[in-house]
Order: sequence, then structure tokens, then C-alpha cells
Amino acid sequence: MSTSDLGAFLKARRGHVQPADVGLPAHTSRRVSGLRREEVAMLAGVSVDYYARLEQGRERNPSPSVLNAIANALCLDHDQRGHLFRLADLAPTALAPVAAAAPQALKDLLQAWPHTPAVIINRQLDVLAHNALAGALYSQFTRIDNVARMTFLDPAGAHFYSHWNRAAESCVASLRLALGHVDCADAVRRLVLELSAASAAFPVCQGELRPAARSNLS
Repeated sequence: MSTSDLGAFLKARRGHVQPADVGLPAHTSRRVSGLRREEVAMLAGVSVDYYARLEQGRERNPSPSVLNAIANALCLDHDQRGHLFRLADLAPTALAPVAAAAPQALKDLLQAWPHTPAVIINRQLDVLAHNALAGALYSQFTRIDNVARMTFLDPAGAHFYSHWNRAAESCVASLRLALGHVDCADAVRRLVLELSAASAAFPVCQGELRPAARSNLS
């Protein structure tokens, strides 16, 4: 199918999703039915310009991870997600479960590295476990819970990294990849909304990054 079909489908679906459906405030005056382009872009972790090009048919090579992220932002069900991928001439990516806790074998491995700070994180950058030296390294943070939250929201984050901008962009890139996985997208979307509301730097870093390159993996 053509990119115009893809754009028409995205625009139509955007009009059916209300702000409250994705945790956004609905009390502001709105000139469009449903979500604005910039809201879909924020929830999907792509730039507004990139998402606009998709709707306008000017972007011809969206990656599977970007499509998954947009499908999550638009609350697409299984059949609608499959249709979105077919419009982009791609096969839907297989889903893999996200670990809710670190496997015991990895926890044991952490303890085998007493002289190296080590942490175990999942796709949305939650810290599932850390060894004693990592605990000491991050002791100035209020909580060792999520790398993105620590970087953008904890006052210690601004002074902890010697190159904060690089660390911040790395966090945003990781969250963007995580948005492409259906099984953790809701948790990532909530985190993105939290960071966007509480950190002036997060939307800036989010806008500077490019969407992931097209992949042939399915």
C-alpha cells in the first residue's frame, strides 16, 4: 500500500483517541478531535516533524520499533497493529516478555563482581538489582529506582555525570526503543509523561534524537 494510506490511517486513528485514554489532561481547549500530532509524537518517543512526515506520506521507511511505539500511543488493538504494519510493508515484530525481577543467576553474578559497580536494568530502565559498590556509587541519589528518573528528576543527576547531556540522550534513546515493545509500552508511556511534566530538559533531549533506523527484523 502507499504511504498516503498509512498517513490516512494514522490521522484517522489519532482522531479516535482522547487525551484521557493515554493519561493526558483533557481540560485544555482543542481544535482537533482526539490527540494532537505533538501528543502522539511525545507518547511514541519520536519528533513532531517525523510523525508529521508519516501522516503526510513524506516518510517512507518507518522502522518496526517506531511503528510499535506509534501503535501503542494510538491504543491500537492486535488487528489494528497488524494493519498498520501491513500499510508500511512490514511484518509485526514478535513480542518478548519484560522481566519484572532480576533472575537469581544474574543477582549471583552481581555479587561475583565486588570491585566493579554493576546494576541490572530492564527495558524501561528500572533498576532491578545492584551490587554493594553500585549502591555506594549512587548513594547521593534519593532512590536507585530508574535510571531515567534519576538522571532527569533527582537533583544529584545534574552533578553525577561528567557529560550529563550524553547520559540524558542515552536515557531518551533507551526509552524510545522500549516504546517499541508492547509488553512494556504502558509503563514507559507513564514514565515519559512523568518526565515531560516534571523536567524541562526531558522534552528538549527527546526532540533532539532521531527515530531508530529501519530494520528488516520481524
